[in-house]
Amino acid sequence: MSNTPEQGYKGSRAHQPDLDWSQVRETVLVLEVLSGQIVASMRDSEQSVDVLANTFTSMAGYIRTLGEIIRQMPPRPEEAGQRDALASITDQVSGMVNQAIVSFQFYDKLVQRLSHVTTGLSDISNLVGDKKRLYNPGEWVELQARMQSKFSTEEERALFRAVLGGMSLDEALKEYVHMLNNKGDDIELF
Repeated sequence: MSNTPEQGYKGSRAHQPDLDWSQVRETVLVLEVLSGQIVASMRDSEQSVDVLANTFTSMAGYIRTLGEIIRQMPPRPEEAGQRDALASITDQVSGMVNQAIVSFQFYDKLVQRLSHVTTGLSDISNLVGDKKRLYNPGEWVELQARMQSKFSTEEERALFRAVLGGMSLDEALKEYVHMLNNKGDDIELF
């Protein structure tokens, strides 16, 4: 990122502070770096996860076809044990592939959450970097409402409200995990 003279120098000045040095600018820069790390990680993993998801989806189709072929084989008493064993193995592998596909759905949820984090970091960076908005409590309330509206689950919203309400992050996370554990085994699709 190069800075033109009319833009002014926007990078860190912590190593060579001058009269214009600002901890706010340094905070904004660090927030942008952290957000960039998350975005880069998501992009790096996206292609690999897409390949894995497509592979497992294809495998599920092939296993289903294999199971149909095995079940359509003419019954021969001397092959009954092998046919039944192949059908059983096919069913087991099919179940394992389906579990892997469900795990990819959880990965999608992770990416969605990380996307919300990067958006939130960017919003905070913009707010902190704007002297007109920084000291306006209404701007912070609006930011918090925007952030909370992006959460996918009630558990995430409860965690957010608990921390903003003064609960320590550790305690809020314990309650979050407790809520998830009491929710049951329902898979929430989004």
